[in-house]
Amino acid sequence: MIRRIAFALLATASIPAILGTQQAHAATSAPAQAGLIQMDHVSVQVIGKGSPVILIPGLSSPRAVWDGVAPELAKAHTVYLVQVNGFGGDAPGANLADGVIPGIVADLHKLIGEKKIGGAAVVGHSMGGLVALMLARAHPGDVGKALIVDALPFVGSAFFPGSTVESVKPQAEAMRAQMTSLYGKPFPEAVGQAIARQNALKPESQAQVAAWSARADMRVSGQALYEDLQTDLRPDLAGIAAPVTVLVPWTAARGGEGPVLDLYKREYAGVPKVSVKGVAESGHFIMLDQPAAFQAALIAFLAG
Repeated sequence: MIRRIAFALLATASIPAILGTQQAHAATSAPAQAGLIQMDHVSVQVIGKGSPVILIPGLSSPRAVWDGVAPELAKAHTVYLVQVNGFGGDAPGANLADGVIPGIVADLHKLIGEKKIGGAAVVGHSMGGLVALMLARAHPGDVGKALIVDALPFVGSAFFPGSTVESVKPQAEAMRAQMTSLYGKPFPEAVGQAIARQNALKPESQAQVAAWSARADMRVSGQALYEDLQTDLRPDLAGIAAPVTVLVPWTAARGGEGPVLDLYKREYAGVPKVSVKGVAESGHFIMLDQPAAFQAALIAFLAG
């Protein structure tokens, strides 16, 4: 599990070179949806009524990643379902330039101000978890508490201990170049399957992850991945005032719970108020592999 994130990123980048095939699709504007707010870097669908909860998906993932929990949350919360422009088949908007992740943070800060929902509960998966941490650090009043679903403050730590932004920069640049080269042709099935196998355990979960990957604009995915790999929040974690809960998947076949939680506890040690919790027998997409456990953890986080 410790290396799984790294393997998934490498698979995304290296398999096209091995196969000699390249891809992506032409993104289209999303159909109109009730309660949809379109911004430069994200769109946000608003459902329900009550205390605010912001749900941020990860790399190449649409807002549909939260479909298993959003309707239930909407019974007692106003739910803000974020989708990065360029994912889920949407047009990329401003995300073809540098600054995708900072742009997402800026859009969310603007949204929180306009909707007057400072102190919201913020939930982020993978890259969305990094966004949640950045938002909490840059704008303390925006985030009342954060639930981070399998994300690290520096994803390079998943490659090998002691890595730095500079040491992973060549790999980050190569991954960006190879991912963006996929744009414009049919998405190679082998690439989607490799990504899915590294990120989910159940066959139905893998099929969903592969489908989402195929609908993402790889130009946006490549740039966002590069920025993720070039962001190290560990020196800034002490400045996060909001309580942070981190959900970490693990499997017995990949080393068990102990080593995985030890890594995450070390990486999050700088956060003043942090709790790291494991979810057994799950891949990176906990909400797909272990939906009941994920919903229980989310409800407990919101109630706590």
